[in-house]
Amino acid sequence: MLEPTLSMTADDDLPRTFRREREARERQAREREAAAAMSVPLIDHHGDYGALASPPTTVTDIDVPFFRLMTFFIKAVFAAVPALIVLTALLWLFGQGLQTFFPQLLKMKIDVQIYAPHSAADFRPVGKERR
Repeated sequence: MLEPTLSMTADDDLPRTFRREREARERQAREREAAAAMSVPLIDHHGDYGALASPPTTVTDIDVPFFRLMTFFIKAVFAAVPALIVLTALLWLFGQGLQTFFPQLLKMKIDVQIYAPHSAADFRPVGKERR
């Protein structure tokens, strides 16, 4: 049976948590050095995410084929139909609830009727005689 190899360095005397902590610090130092060498900012996962500024950009052109854009908008219209149905149902339920809890609102309804002439004779000025 093989015996474990034990090194006689000072690291073996440290408790496991201290060794892990020191290794983590060394690893972070190596990552910082590597990031500095590549000139890429190191992301601090526990810090402020707004610290990294994005480079300024300007969109000058979007190249989308016409038929792909057309199919996208047709799909968007079909996707909006169920949403409109649900919205209509919710607004109707809200109106019914208002009528139930506030019946005086029914008395305040205003009926607007649009006058539609039945014949051209309805457009004659009033007061002139017919010939």
